[in-house]
Amino acid sequence: PVVMSRGVSLCVLAALIVTARACGQVPLSPRTLQGNSAQEGSWPWQASLHWDGKYLCGGSLINSKWVLTAAICFYKSSTAASQWTVYLGRLTQLGSNPHEVSRGVRKIILYPFGSYIYYDNIALVKLSSPVTFNDYIQPICLADTRSSFQTGTSCWVTGWGNMTGRRTALSGNKTLQQAQLPVIESTDCVRRIYKLYGFAYVTQKMICAGVIQDKGLYYPFPGVLGSPLVCKQESTWIQAGVVNFRNYCPRYFEVHAGVSSYKSWIKKQVGLETTDFVVFSNSHT
Repeated sequence: PVVMSRGVSLCVLAALIVTARACGQVPLSPRTLQGNSAQEGSWPWQASLHWDGKYLCGGSLINSKWVLTAAICFYKSSTAASQWTVYLGRLTQLGSNPHEVSRGVRKIILYPFGSYIYYDNIALVKLSSPVTFNDYIQPICLADTRSSFQTGTSCWVTGWGNMTGRRTALSGNKTLQQAQLPVIESTDCVRRIYKLYGFAYVTQKMICAGVIQDKGLYYPFPGVLGSPLVCKQESTWIQAGVVNFRNYCPRYFEVHAGVSSYKSWIKKQVGLETTDFVVFSNSHT
């Protein structure tokens, strides 16, 4: 027999089960991810951050009230929340977005470190009011501390960046862009980059993706600052990194803040808001 307490009815319980949504799901998942331009609903956690009315950075929705992005976005502009707007469910920067919603920003929290140019380049944005999840707006799962992203792991980066040249077009590409990038395991990336420059541009808290083996090989990088790097495990997408910067000479690759390294800080900032962390393991991919 089912014993109900505190006046909770079976109908209410059923409603809670039906409305509960898991992170990292794509209700309108395309059969295949092809080409540079994303299809509507392909990346429902993708956020577009606008400062003073202009597209400046990418981000990812981690629950109904919070967006994860890069700290340097605010270092280059302003930390005044009133000057920012976040768009979700957006596909194009220059055209109609029938499934889009926008929110003002209530709070901006930067990771407590002095140099976001190289290290700890991560931030959280609290929306002015919660968003409702639907086929076009969903939260992404975040990589748990025990996650392992080995060299060659196939992941995707998305954003409104320039896919045809070396410079990121901050004004934004018309349509959300996507690119599949191989992960370069952090220890391998740290060693290679230190050997190239004699300086620790990359640390163990970062994730690299792209190509550093072949000189002169160009890779498309649609992700602007704050854009998510996500990897699929079975039917669930997990965010591995936040775009920090990209390197062009002498190798093409993109460097991300490793999300798993900031789990405790993220959970502390969002408080009681549910944020799901999932262990990514190459053995399941």
